[in-house]
Amino acid sequence: MYKGSCLCGSIQFTLKGGVTDIIHCHCSLCRKASGSAYATNAFINADDFELTDKDNTLTYYESSQGKRKYFCNKCGAPIYSANAQSPERYRLRLGALDSDISERPISHNFVTLKANWEDLDAELPRYEKYEPGRV
Repeated sequence: MYKGSCLCGSIQFTLKGGVTDIIHCHCSLCRKASGSAYATNAFINADDFELTDKDNTLTYYESSQGKRKYFCNKCGAPIYSANAQSPERYRLRLGALDSDISERPISHNFVTLKANWEDLDAELPRYEKYEPGRV
């Protein structure tokens, strides 16, 4: 069982099942929705997803007919997306999870649409906290 929440904690959820088909999506829609180089998403069974919204902050943006992206209207954190053509499953934004997961990503998708500053093979330094010299 996995647990997750939005940034402000207004939205909490429990996932009774696992996640599948984890991908890093580089399409322009996912980059815009995540505000980053890519979005990391996984499929989940809708029946395994239990959401609590204590402040009634869950809202959605319908990006195209039948495709909704759900997020917290208080802190803006993306939670999941739903497609009317596949109501039995959701696409969970993995950054919303508070629990560690055992599953791992299977691919980078839409790499020809990736941000021009994103270098998938970069050998950048890695730090435990902030980079040296940051105030």
